[in-house]
Amino acid sequence: MSTPSIAPPASTPAQLSRWYDAAPCRILAMSLAFTAAAAYEALHLFALSDGNIWWHLRTGLWILQNYTVPRTGLFSQFPSLPWIDSSWLFDVLAATAYRVLGLTGLPLLLMLLQVAVAIALFILARGGSARFWPALLLCIVAQCSLVPVSPRPGMCSLALLACELALLLHTRRTGHVQPLFWLPPLFVVWANLDQQFSYGLLALALFCLAAVVEQLGRRSGVTWLDTAGPSINLGQLALAGGASLAATFISPYGFRVHQLLWQTATNSAADRFFRELHAMRFRQPQDYLLMLLAMTAFFALGRRRSRDLFLILLLLVSAVISFRLQRDCWLVVVVSVGIIGNAVGSGRQEPITHEPRQRSRREVFATAALVFIVLVAIAVLLPGKDSLMSKVGEAFPVRASDYIRRNHLPQPLFNAYEWGGFLTWYLPEYPVFIDGRSDLYGDAINIPYFQLMQAEIPLQSHPGFAQAQTILLQADSPLGQALATLPAFRVAYKDDQAVVLMRAN
Repeated sequence: MSTPSIAPPASTPAQLSRWYDAAPCRILAMSLAFTAAAAYEALHLFALSDGNIWWHLRTGLWILQNYTVPRTGLFSQFPSLPWIDSSWLFDVLAATAYRVLGLTGLPLLLMLLQVAVAIALFILARGGSARFWPALLLCIVAQCSLVPVSPRPGMCSLALLACELALLLHTRRTGHVQPLFWLPPLFVVWANLDQQFSYGLLALALFCLAAVVEQLGRRSGVTWLDTAGPSINLGQLALAGGASLAATFISPYGFRVHQLLWQTATNSAADRFFRELHAMRFRQPQDYLLMLLAMTAFFALGRRRSRDLFLILLLLVSAVISFRLQRDCWLVVVVSVGIIGNAVGSGRQEPITHEPRQRSRREVFATAALVFIVLVAIAVLLPGKDSLMSKVGEAFPVRASDYIRRNHLPQPLFNAYEWGGFLTWYLPEYPVFIDGRSDLYGDAINIPYFQLMQAEIPLQSHPGFAQAQTILLQADSPLGQALATLPAFRVAYKDDQAVVLMRAN
């Protein structure tokens, strides 16, 4: 008599979920999410095609050589103009990477910044005790909405704002102000990395305003505010906020950095010439992904019928700024990640089961080790110096600059705006007429230059062009093509990228 076979018991949902909640799967997923952007950079080398990284690099090398920060218009034809290098610490980082690793240091610097941004976004997304996988997916979507990126101080601001919001939201949920005393040292670093630390101060000001209004609402019995959350000690909050504000004055320039912020915010006559200061045009897929992320954040607040004054004000202000300025689109991304992560964590019905601390530490150390191994492997596989210089030559006039240097063409030089930063590094013996330091040149120089390039004013009415002896422009630029036909100029050099003209004597 045969024994009937017994079917194995059906797997429970908990058993089915174990494979992707196991530590190896989570470690691998985090490592891929944190290094995918760096791998993408290794394939495309966007760091070498950004026009502004070169003047940051040239300035950083000057700082390392002279052990001081610049205060006038170095590397330009206006050396007497006052200049505040608000990103001097970032310049030093770029110069240090270049000194140690050569051109390879620039893509590696961007990769490290991308990894730091990814980690900061993940921490922010999971700050509300959200599930691991939704938080990781949110981190990935946020990164995709920001590509392509370039090695600029704004990358530091992105990561630091995510860290600040993680601290603010933690205080918002728990009422504990002690974590906010990490903000003063954070602002000391931030104020020397990028002038966009002002957005961090704005977020902190909105947080303090919301805390005060809600405290008054509790006392007066106002019902339209979210007064059910934990109460925040306003005395400690004022101390942390005041210390954070004071920390932004700790820089070689002191209060003058704040003067620069005010001048930048109020002096906008030349903004129409800078594309990154225009409103978002929705010409790329990532623009729509960014809009979807912001809409999801608004939906998260509306779905919960949130009356959290801080989150509402923060999202509104960041959306207005980001959709008004393409340069600062990252602002609403960071804020949306914080709001969505906070909503997902707060909306969980079941009690949160925290992993054992020892297991969590093992995952962190294993992920850090794997990310380090991946970055080292990427660094080893990067092209050599000659290949990297060829990549630079695809975006900038390397051959034309070599011709100018080799033949000792006369000065002063009149150059294309897009190439000014590169020329400060590659052709330092020729001070540039203009580059990406718009705060150095101001409207008095920026506006006439762009008016000339757009044929809005006569050639000889521009004093910089009238005095120029050597002119370096894009080969397909309208001005370059027009000058080549005039008897007052002769073409000294031309390739498919650049044209070098001299005045005919």
